[in-house]
Amino acid sequence: MDGRVLAIIERGYRGALEKQFFDELYLATELHRQLGGLDILLRGSAVGYAVDAGPVPAVRLGNRTVDTLTDPRAGLKTLLAAGVGVLVEEPDIATLGAARPLVEGVRLTAAGETAARWIDYRMVVFL
Repeated sequence: MDGRVLAIIERGYRGALEKQFFDELYLATELHRQLGGLDILLRGSAVGYAVDAGPVPAVRLGNRTVDTLTDPRAGLKTLLAAGVGVLVEEPDIATLGAARPLVEGVRLTAAGETAARWIDYRMVVFL
């Protein structure tokens, strides 16, 4: 792992208008840059971030349309392009019952497989 840091994200954020400009995936981009290498493990409801779905639809509130909502898949693609390893625990994605494939570059891991490799990381953090 060469001094990389493992960041674990367990709860998928359901979204809010106030969260348009900063989220845990944006934070992960900065952590990757500042710490010299990052891998992300998605577990629990956060595995939905890795499902390759269409663009986030606009939301209509009264007579106003809001089309600037955060798209976690776009955030993951940015992280992957920057060299961040993105892992998804297989049992959690199976529980989600996602019919769509995963975002290209995301790797599936067996339950506990990544936890067994924690010692290889310089640091393990929860985002």
